Amino acid sequence: MTGREILNKMKEKVLGPSDPDSGKGKSKMSHHITHGFHLVKGKSHHAMEDYVVAQFKQIDDHELGLFAIFDGHLSHEIPEYLQSNLFNNILTEPDFWTETENAVRRAYCVTDTNILEKAVDLGKGGSTAVTAILIDCQKLVVANVGDSRAIICNNGVAKQLSVDHEPSTEREEIENRGGFVSNFPGDVPRVDGQLAVARAFGDKSLKKHLSSEPHVMVALIDEKTEFIVLASDGLWKVMSNQEVADSIKDIKDARAAAKHLTEEAVNRKSSDDISCVVVRFQ
Repeated sequence: MTGREILNKMKEKVLGPSDPDSGKGKSKMSHHITHGFHLVKGKSHHAMEDYVVAQFKQIDDHELGLFAIFDGHLSHEIPEYLQSNLFNNILTEPDFWTETENAVRRAYCVTDTNILEKAVDLGKGGSTAVTAILIDCQKLVVANVGDSRAIICNNGVAKQLSVDHEPSTEREEIENRGGFVSNFPGDVPRVDGQLAVARAFGDKSLKKHLSSEPHVMVALIDEKTEFIVLASDGLWKVMSNQEVADSIKDIKDARAAAKHLTEEAVNRKSSDDISCVVVRFQ
């Protein structure tokens, strides 16, 4: 057995040969751009409610990197539906290539409408989302609803590309829709005393007081860009943006970086489901 084969066997023992909770890939357009993901189930007794997308897709002469975290609440069906359908809905918007940000906004709205119409099949509950579309290795379009987050690291400095949609910061909009924000029961502000995010897919019983309008932001990839990280709140509850960036700056393998972040979150007593995608540009 060669040294490389021994090394691959060792990696398989650590990460699993075909582990559905871990994976990696790379761009065909730019071979130094790689991605990796890792998921860890939390301590709750319900099924895993985090779902991930991480892939490169060739469309005509273009390459798209499609990355997402979907974090369900009271539901694994809705994040699973998003995993299967949201990017398809975005890419089939007629003006995706010419007005990408508007296409993303419309696709989020269409997808949420579809989820609400399928409530009998998909059940109660809902999901946050953060999506990142890398267009031809140059332009990154990030969108989110809820508290799943994306950051970019340029020259060692972390910058948040998403917005945590918290009830306390959107109280006026929620009240204008006829809802209320309360810390009771519990210890965090919740919409109608129930949901700890102000924007989400699904949640039919609360929808008249919730929004599914995404925050959309564009970032350009250049020589300063080191990596991006997408993760569910199981990571961000216990690590700051800069702590996340600092902890993986020297880990060149994207999947190993994602795995390291989930392990660090567990070490810091995160009990939630934790999912993480890392895309490295150097």
